[in-house]
Amino acid sequence: MKNILFIFGTRPEVIKLAPVILELKKYPEKYNVIICNTEQQKELSNQTLEYFGLKADINLDCMRPNQSLIEVQTRILSGLNDVFFSNSVDATVVQGDTMTVLCGALASFYNKIPVFHVEAGLRSYDIFEPFPEEIMRQMTSRVAELNFAPTEKNRQALLKEDINDDKIFVVGNTVIDALFCLSDETLKKAEKFYSDNNIKIDDKLVLITAHRRENHGERIDRILNAIEHLVQKYDDHTFVIPVHPNPNVKEKIYLRLSKYNNVKLLAPLDYPYLVYLMKNAKLILTDSGGIQEEAPSFGCPTLVMRYETERQEGIDAGVSILVGADYDKIISYSEEILSKTKDETRLKAQNPYGDGTSAKQIEKIISIKFSLN
Repeated sequence: MKNILFIFGTRPEVIKLAPVILELKKYPEKYNVIICNTEQQKELSNQTLEYFGLKADINLDCMRPNQSLIEVQTRILSGLNDVFFSNSVDATVVQGDTMTVLCGALASFYNKIPVFHVEAGLRSYDIFEPFPEEIMRQMTSRVAELNFAPTEKNRQALLKEDINDDKIFVVGNTVIDALFCLSDETLKKAEKFYSDNNIKIDDKLVLITAHRRENHGERIDRILNAIEHLVQKYDDHTFVIPVHPNPNVKEKIYLRLSKYNNVKLLAPLDYPYLVYLMKNAKLILTDSGGIQEEAPSFGCPTLVMRYETERQEGIDAGVSILVGADYDKIISYSEEILSKTKDETRLKAQNPYGDGTSAKQIEKIISIKFSLN
């Protein structure tokens, strides 16, 4: 039996690692799964764990108000030092490109324990877009023993960086596996949640998320200028915005948009409730990475409010459009969609990010790695 340590700290990491954790837990004779939550997003990560019926074995409570990136990294690494000292670990699994991912990879490397990187090979090739995630995922790739790449494009990116081909496996993205975990009963609960909160879910629903660090400052102002224009022009549409708790974003959104009756500002949503919105939305405007991958499964047009994206497959497939924080682009593309009916704008392209079998593929590769078959 191998001791497999999963390290995560944010909601997207939980969503994308939960299918892998659940898959490995099917084989208790092969794996002892240890779950460590750095709590980089304390409420969001724990809330999402509960949805998947999971609970962390170790919580690090690493976040403090107004920490710098250096301070966050220091606290997470210090916490992980105790984790590795107190537990026998045969491999560490991390996902994505957060501070938790980099720290998990570094701490594992310092202890000479193999790192398995889920969602490896995403690249924008601009170290400040997204910041600081682009550098974090590149550094994680250097120490990873197994790189689970979602797409062939991600594999090619890793090969160009001289990562050995025998360390790279194209498995799709586990976020699609997570979507398939949603039961009809769960979606019914989501439907009731919006009904109870007097939020109209119909063919004129617009979902908006904005939180990324590179969009703080002047960029969020331009984004909000565009959203405010759309809200006023399409007053028969409902604009739902789950507001990120970061004060750099939260305060500006409430100041600008809370006065409009057709804008619904919500606290961060539980995963099924967010998926329900994606499933029913006419248009999505987002700077999120995960939503770029999930929205194509529902055929929803998605405007990506970033200047670079490491998820180019969606752009190439025509399921996403890169608009940055450009006021004119946001307005132009949004109006093109909102002026038509929902049926007229639904996308027919296949989701380029996977078929929902990623976790099974990952388990099989790990099993072969450790000769557990």
